[in-house]
Amino acid sequence: ASEIAVYLKESVGNPTRIDYGTGHEAAFAAFLCCLCKVGALRVDDQLAIVFKVFDRYLSVMRKLQKTYRMEPAGSQGVWGLDDFQFLPFIWGSSQFVDHPTLEPRHFINERVVNEHHQEYMFLECIKFINEMKTGPFAEHSNQLWNISAVPSWSKVNQGLIKMYKAEVRSFPDPLPDARSLVG
Repeated sequence: ASEIAVYLKESVGNPTRIDYGTGHEAAFAAFLCCLCKVGALRVDDQLAIVFKVFDRYLSVMRKLQKTYRMEPAGSQGVWGLDDFQFLPFIWGSSQFVDHPTLEPRHFINERVVNEHHQEYMFLECIKFINEMKTGPFAEHSNQLWNISAVPSWSKVNQGLIKMYKAEVRSFPDPLPDARSLVG
């Protein structure tokens, strides 16, 4: 328990710098993987782990980000995918693969986001960005804007996984087992 608790503690941001980013998010994913390894969660429940447990974690972290005005940890600014999260974009885009009507170009439409954000993790991320940032979406979220031009959600999902591996997982000493959730 004490070894697994470290991942949970690291998942809520840095209390000294008052920042939060994809490394903290990866720590929570590693925490969930550890819970699967010790049998507290079942790997068979992976959809619930992502779309219930991880989604609730995101809600808590977004509340902390707003309340404490947490800085993005290691942000790449406009050239990064998002200041705080990455995994929910991967998992959220997977919800749209083979969707009959919603295409990548639709997520920049505020009406679509407002109508469907509670059903789709990706759109919930976009809604949060729209609440936190001002100005044209293409300027403050350039990488996401570019993704909206990709023709299919499967291509978006594949590209995000590659991007995650290159930008998040490539750091020295990646967290053990975090990669099992992203392929």
